[in-house]
Formats: sequence, C-alpha cells, structure tokens
Amino acid sequence: GPKAQFLLVYKPGVKFSTHKGEIILPEDSKWGEKIVSSSGTTFYVIKPATGDLMLKVRRLTTIIYPKDAGLMLLYTSIGCGSRVLEVGTGSGAFTIVLATIVGTTGKVYSFERRKEFLDNAINNVRRASLADRVEFLLCDPTKEGFNIPAVEVAFVDVPEPWEFVRPVYEVLEPGGFWVSLSPNIEQVQKTYEALKSYFVRLRTVEVIEREILVREGKTRPREFMICHTGYLTFGNKIANEMA
Repeated sequence: GPKAQFLLVYKPGVKFSTHKGEIILPEDSKWGEKIVSSSGTTFYVIKPATGDLMLKVRRLTTIIYPKDAGLMLLYTSIGCGSRVLEVGTGSGAFTIVLATIVGTTGKVYSFERRKEFLDNAINNVRRASLADRVEFLLCDPTKEGFNIPAVEVAFVDVPEPWEFVRPVYEVLEPGGFWVSLSPNIEQVQKTYEALKSYFVRLRTVEVIEREILVREGKTRPREFMICHTGYLTFGNKIANEMA
C-alpha cells in the first residue's frame, strides 16, 4: 500500500529492514516481480514514477508537489532540449522533474542562495542520475545577475519572487514563460505588481488534489486531501518593457 513504499538503488543481496519485515534483494530482479519479506509480506518491484523521485528526496526545505509540478510544466513550452531556469533549488525535488523533461540535450540552470540547501539538492539529483543535465549555481541573482545563456522558461520558488522579476526578464527569450509558486496571496499581489510592466497573459491558479477510495458499494473520497500548497502564477515576456 501507499504507506509501505520504499525507494532503493538495486544491488543484489542487499538487506533492507521495513516495518513489514526484512527484504533481501534477489540476484536477478525484474520490474513487476514480487519479493516476500521475512514476515511473509509481499512487495512488488515497481519502476519509480518521477513523482516518486520527487517525494523521496532528502528534505531540508518544503518541496513542490506533483500536483503543482504537472501544471507548472504544461502551461509552458518546456520539452526535450529546452534551456530552463530554476530560481530556488531548495531540496532539488523539482530540479529532478526539470532535468527529466529537458533530456540529455537540454539544460537546467538552478540557483540557490544557501550552500547547505544546494549541497543537499545536488546529492538528491545525483541519486536520480540526472546531475549531468543541471548546472548548479550558488549566488544571489538579485545582486549578481544570472550570467547564463538565454532560457525559454523560468521557474521561481522563493519567498520574494517580485525581486527576481527584472533579473528573470533580462535572461528570458522574448515570449518566454514566467512561473512562480507562492504560499500566500500577499506574495502573489506583490509579484503581479512587479510583473505587469514586463509580462502579459498573467494568470494565477491553485491546484487541489483529492484521491477517491474505490471499494465495491462504498466508494468515496478519502478524508485526507492535498489542498493548499501554493498559488501558481504564469506570464509571458514582452519584447519591450511597458511604460
């Protein structure tokens, strides 16, 4: 079940202890096969989804959740070969998503101001075998600028996104996409005020996820739902700053 899922790097013979008994990884394991623990509990070898990789990172910060990440990607032009900017590496959960999407021919430029966060994020992305697609940078772009090639999408996840509007505008391609996540509406209001001179098609949305518990004769929504995590703000760069 969802409470008994573990993300492991496969190594034959490795022992792994769980609340459902000890698991010994077999010599030849294939996707979809079952493994029985020492307590008799059946586990299955399942290929991790990108969302699993996100949720299993070692966290020193809050992370962007899969429900928000999907919309953040689909409301932009990101794809294989894209160059994208991430402002606020955090724990690297969303960095993993971006690196997966841009592929081996793309590049993610990820900026973080705190070294302990960046070091942890680098380890998380390396664990996902995606570090070669990411350039990690430790600096404050509001003071030093970004100093990177032009990008087509900028994802901003910092407490004060409005302070990054002008630096992001300078490095975005014309028509490029701004995406920011803010937990409270006051942040959104300040960001809008900063964006409106440089971006058009501004839009803010909130994503709410509710899982359905499907059982014969008694299907219903689960009591717990992933409700408010943040407001997503989108915009497109204009070629010339508005007066």
